[in-house]
Amino acid sequence: MATATLTSKGQITIPVEVRNDLKVDAGDRVEFVQVAPGRYEFVAATSEVTALKGMFGMPRKAVSIEVMNAAIAQRGASAR
Repeated sequence: MATATLTSKGQITIPVEVRNDLKVDAGDRVEFVQVAPGRYEFVAATSEVTALKGMFGMPRKAVSIEVMNAAIAQRGASAR
């Protein structure tokens, strides 16, 4: 198990084996995703947004902008 120490400035050095496994380098972004209370997952945020294309397959039916706006407005109104 790789470990790191938190500095007084709130910084850590990511162990080299973790950096290599996540394929992150200086200047790359990472995210801390809460998976449970008090538990976080450390994720490399190095993928391009275009990598998400096709992730959910084709939509079952086309939805117009008007229908989307109406759904957003309805949800926003119910949140108040």
